[in-house]
Amino acid sequence: MFDLEKIRQDFPMLKNHPELVYFDNGATTFKPQVVIDKVEHYYTHATANVHRGDYALSVEVDRLYDETRAIVARFLNCDASEVAFLHNDTECLNQIVYGLSYQLKKGDIVLTSVAEHASNLLPWYRLKEQLGIEIKYLPVNAQGVVDLEAAKALMSKQVKVIALAHVTNVLGSVQPIQELCELAHQYGAYMVVDGAQSVPHRKVDVKALDLDFLTFSSHKMCGPNGVGVLYGKKELLENIPPLVLGGGMNARFQSDGSVLLKDVPTRFEAGTPNIEGVIGFGAACEYLMDIGMDQIHNYEKELRSYFAEQIKPLAHIQFYNPDNATGPITFNAKEVFAQDAAGYLASKNIAVRSGNHCAKILHELIGTDSTIRASLYFYNTKEEVDRCVEAIKEISIENAIGVFF
Repeated sequence: MFDLEKIRQDFPMLKNHPELVYFDNGATTFKPQVVIDKVEHYYTHATANVHRGDYALSVEVDRLYDETRAIVARFLNCDASEVAFLHNDTECLNQIVYGLSYQLKKGDIVLTSVAEHASNLLPWYRLKEQLGIEIKYLPVNAQGVVDLEAAKALMSKQVKVIALAHVTNVLGSVQPIQELCELAHQYGAYMVVDGAQSVPHRKVDVKALDLDFLTFSSHKMCGPNGVGVLYGKKELLENIPPLVLGGGMNARFQSDGSVLLKDVPTRFEAGTPNIEGVIGFGAACEYLMDIGMDQIHNYEKELRSYFAEQIKPLAHIQFYNPDNATGPITFNAKEVFAQDAAGYLASKNIAVRSGNHCAKILHELIGTDSTIRASLYFYNTKEEVDRCVEAIKEISIENAIGVFF
């Protein structure tokens, strides 16, 4: 049973800041006490490096760390050998692009969209400059969802990768990932999926979707900062070189320069990792699974719909994604600069994000490069939505400017 009142009691930030309406969950999320306790336990009872020692304390840390890999594998429905821990979603995406660069050549095509986060565009731009690959953008509708028929028309043997966010970070567009994955595989292409805004909010079964690569971040799903997850089919991970070299990821190297790497996924984890973060992330995954990802998804859809229906009638609000069922509420107050409007909401103790949200070419679709994003999570309430809507109703040039004078 989804017990919202009980859930909210799990989060110290909600108890310590009862006046705050926190609608910036797309940027980062609050942490439940079980996650905080797990991190604290590492620092107070189990501090040691991981996979570096033979004494009892080190062995215990090894167990906790490796246990998290198994937990994440259960969360995604994959094998533990297919889960690598990096430092964030951005690093994971860069690792994939770097690894695939050894398989790409001039004239090869990568398909993506104008709705992507910088982390899923800039690394490909570098390969365009370095290797001469081509980047083409899949046509999308007004809500940022890829047109499948148009995608089919763009496919050819030159297409080597389709790289997309499962759920986009500004419009909340849910892409037809399974169908696109099937399409990619028909042409021998890889499907690279940025799951930063989907994995925290819905069940993602990598086997059912047949994904080649998936990336996401711990901190966007109740876990600690500084942990990114790279999933890849084992046979694909074995064929891409690691981005970072150093201690822990090699089995042996010689003075003649020969290097023997460890098996995947360890070869992608050079240096001392964010041990406490990984262990805390295991607790976050178990916490989410205990609630149930389907229950989380259903509640968030209901909450977003409640929010959307209240701001649709507001004449002074430009609502950019009214037809999407999930993801953030993205809007502007007409004739009011997004940052000024967000500042007015902040004066009412309502936390939202304003700007381009790292999606710097999305303006080609929605006609503006700065919006307000109210991103929800399963611990938010209808009462918080009501407070936010009442404040939105009051946004005006005069009120927004008045905050700063």
